[in-house]
Amino acid sequence: MKKITALTAVLALSATTAFAGSPEVVVSEPMPDVFIAEEEGNNWLPLALLGLVAVAAVVASNNDDT
Repeated sequence: MKKITALTAVLALSATTAFAGSPEVVVSEPMPDVFIAEEEGNNWLPLALLGLVAVAAVVASNNDDT
């Protein structure tokens, strides 16, 4: 009688642990859009370089015919 009771108890415990809980549903969230903000302090650099190139072109093409 003790063997049957022990076997029943073992089967009951193993069945409850096998089916314990519910399946975990993993919902992946969409990746957020990443925007890189431009630094507003560096907008003068291309204009300064363009100005230097223009000044260099004027200085290099100085033709004095007098």
